[in-house]
Amino acid sequence: MIDRSEITGLVLAGGRATRMSGVDKGLQAFHGVPLALHAVLRLAPQVGEVIVSANRNLAAYESMGVPVWPDPVGDYQGPLAGWLAGFEHCSTAYMASVPCDAPDFPADLVARLARSLAESEAEIAIAAVMKGGMLQMQTLFSLFRYMQAGERSIEEWTRRHRCVEVRFEDGRAFANASTAAELQQLQATRP
Repeated sequence: MIDRSEITGLVLAGGRATRMSGVDKGLQAFHGVPLALHAVLRLAPQVGEVIVSANRNLAAYESMGVPVWPDPVGDYQGPLAGWLAGFEHCSTAYMASVPCDAPDFPADLVARLARSLAESEAEIAIAAVMKGGMLQMQTLFSLFRYMQAGERSIEEWTRRHRCVEVRFEDGRAFANASTAAELQQLQATRP
């Protein structure tokens, strides 16, 4: 089994947020607390350490009490660039990632991903949920053994590695807020 102390948790907060009119999504309030801070607080008990990948408002993210690293490549190259930032600053053998805009991900996410990764001898464990009768990967909710740089599409990159899908029953736990309307809807559905 993989001990949580061997896992660095990465909160991905470095995107353009084009579907949210370009505001810094991780700093948008969800029940009065920035989305990224929700992710940091939910991820912290599941891993040995937490870091944040962000490209704007670095001081605001640093005030959350964790190290913050911008993408090592410019022009907002996407989540893979965030993963690369995480791997460059990860001091453990494993890294788990979550996006900043999904505040209700499972409290046992990392443990379940770690168990499946260890049992399957895969390189990446990816959360998956049933949607419309099909199992849909939630690729930003992943646990990795390592990463290669130079790619932008998460789906393409993960297809080239031995992955194991870890099924979660509650698809709502992975609901994210990519737009202002989705943030309002998510906030209205969570007490």
